[in-house]
Amino acid sequence: MGAAAAAALALGLVAATTAAAYAEPAPLPAYRTAEGSKKIAGAPSTADAPLVEAGRTYEDTVAPGERYYKLVLDDRSSVYVSAVIRPAAGAKLGYSDGIEVEVLTTAGRRCPGNPGRADFAYEPVPAAAAGVRRLEEDADCQQAGVYYVKLTRTAGKDEDQRPYPVELRVQREPGLRTGNAPAPAPSYSPTAPAQEPAAQAVTREGGTGFNDARALRAGVWRDDLRPGQTRFYRVPLDWGQQMAVTAELAGAKMTKSYGSASGGLFVDLYTPYRALAGAEDTSYDGRQAAVKLPLTAPVAYPNRFASDTRTRAMRVAGWYYLAVTMGHKVGEFTEDATPVPLTLRLTVEGRPVAAPPYVEDLAAGGLGVAEADRAAARDGLTAPEAVAAADRSARMGLVAAGGFGTGTALLLGLGGWLLLARRAAAAAAAAASAGRGPTAG
Repeated sequence: MGAAAAAALALGLVAATTAAAYAEPAPLPAYRTAEGSKKIAGAPSTADAPLVEAGRTYEDTVAPGERYYKLVLDDRSSVYVSAVIRPAAGAKLGYSDGIEVEVLTTAGRRCPGNPGRADFAYEPVPAAAAGVRRLEEDADCQQAGVYYVKLTRTAGKDEDQRPYPVELRVQREPGLRTGNAPAPAPSYSPTAPAQEPAAQAVTREGGTGFNDARALRAGVWRDDLRPGQTRFYRVPLDWGQQMAVTAELAGAKMTKSYGSASGGLFVDLYTPYRALAGAEDTSYDGRQAAVKLPLTAPVAYPNRFASDTRTRAMRVAGWYYLAVTMGHKVGEFTEDATPVPLTLRLTVEGRPVAAPPYVEDLAAGGLGVAEADRAAARDGLTAPEAVAAADRSARMGLVAAGGFGTGTALLLGLGGWLLLARRAAAAAAAAASAGRGPTAG
């Protein structure tokens, strides 16, 4: 190879190396929407509000302002309507940007416990809020009939005004056989910090949202985060159980000698009906940092009547969701393309106690904890993976049952064939014996 060719090759290698070093990082994974969700368009007034039904998930797109949807409710259920809004990547968001969800009567009055609100905290990541029609003796909104869901997206005049996708979900919680008279509002305050697990961390990659959140149980779990990314996890909490979590970020690869993000690490806890149950955050400067979400109140039906919002959120058994976010400003002083190690120390305390006397199974509303949920947490499955595993198990059961039936038929057939063969051989031997004996006179 000539000197000129060698020099050109060397320059090419340097250029390729430089381009690789400064290549744009891969985009963050997009939010995974619910399987079978239905497209819908909320109306600017109640007069044209489209119907949303319990047990369904819907996809809409909303700009700043109000959108309305219609509900037809019975008088025997509490109903939760959640909205998960997903800002555009890199969107400019202000302190007041967020969403509100509320359930209204046809007279325009808010039902008790509304509205539910979620703020972005300047971060263009998924945020969820929920409105509720709560069964409660002698309260408003107890009658069967038409109600409205009002979804309000707030945005400052100098902030992003583009429409954002929203996932709406309607869940129904059946009433109790013994009625719905409110129990005395409980009070709860942790008597001691939760004991953090110290085992070796096991890798569990979080999901992009509620629909593919990774199942966890008590233990120590390992994942990675990039600036502006949120990882979702889910934890089954039964009646009488409570949880706490610590999220740790390890050191990052710095691109500047110093940097700091006041909102560097966020941990949000959501209920089975996607309402915020707790939130903590801390700054991050590229060195070790941690956020502790304290021990929740034990899950109990009377919690819904508590005055404390965190206690009130722990009202029903089911999947509780953790959303862990690294602030996007961390990317201003760290290598965006290099994930930062994340450690979760999850504590679950309390033995499950008997469920309240519901008139129906909670599972129909996506609530409650079943043995399959505990198995999913043990195996670290997302909801789609758990469904696929159940399908595979069912198919294997059918194949095994079919194999057993076919094998049994073959054995029976072989047994019959052997029996016939033995009878034929016995008959032939008798005939031969008769031919060799004395002749009759």
